[in-house]
Amino acid sequence: MRQRGPGLFEQTVPRSLVHRVAVSEVLLTGWQPGHGVYHVGAQWSRGHSYYGSVDGRWHDPMLFAETIRQACLLLAHKALDVPMGFSFLTESTAFEVTEEGMRLSRPARPAHVVLAMRLGDVTRRAGTVSSYAYDVVAHRDGKRLGSGRLRGKCASPAVYRRLRGDRAEARPPQATAEPVDPRLVGRDCAFDVVLGASVDAGVHPLRINAEHPVLFDHPVDHVPGMVLMEAARQAGLLALGAPRGLLVACEARFRRYVEFHTPCLVSTDEPERGDGGRHTLTVRFHQDGSEAGACRIGILTAAGE
Repeated sequence: MRQRGPGLFEQTVPRSLVHRVAVSEVLLTGWQPGHGVYHVGAQWSRGHSYYGSVDGRWHDPMLFAETIRQACLLLAHKALDVPMGFSFLTESTAFEVTEEGMRLSRPARPAHVVLAMRLGDVTRRAGTVSSYAYDVVAHRDGKRLGSGRLRGKCASPAVYRRLRGDRAEARPPQATAEPVDPRLVGRDCAFDVVLGASVDAGVHPLRINAEHPVLFDHPVDHVPGMVLMEAARQAGLLALGAPRGLLVACEARFRRYVEFHTPCLVSTDEPERGDGGRHTLTVRFHQDGSEAGACRIGILTAAGE
């Protein structure tokens, strides 16, 4: 795939179009319409404040997950004419990347990524889009680095208020659980850990810190999907004893909102060992006695782990 449009990487898109408060958290740099396929540009820094390099060798694959999320919001507003102020719910999202595609460049420079996005399964209610899905193929410097997909819904402010009721005003609790050792989940400091100390063998409370400038960029009334996916990644690294492992795949399904008012417990199924140091495992999120969502992840472990 050739690198598209010389202007695709000149500047970030307006932050409002990707639902970010901080300009520094906007990854998208432009978009171009096509014949059934939209092309979206993104720039990944190797020095992101949270999604920094993994083991000094790779871009953090969670940048790809966030890029897909932002691209779907951008196209919902610009291509599907979903009004600003609507709320969005991700029902499922997934991505897979290659180890080579995530490698940091030498000498160091940002990664310019082009997403080819194909829209499908659009439904409308009263003339406005209410649900949609995108399939994504990503290239970097003309070489394929991975693929992904997202299925979501959107709702007007009035519909969202009816859907959420009194929880539309919910805010995260002030107290947070004691974290697991950051070194066990690929982090340098407790502030960035989203798993609490174990409450049972292999079970951890989800750790919510509303002061985190990346994971909670703006006020929300429930736990964001990106926080749950990060928790799945950290739970996988912990279960494998591989803090330097590379997340190469994640398939997330959310049955319902994960709320702030009761604890959410994170558990991990028995890992499945594959070829070439790749392990697959399912991380589950339980709240109020039932499963609120799950992520099936693939992690490539480093030599010696």
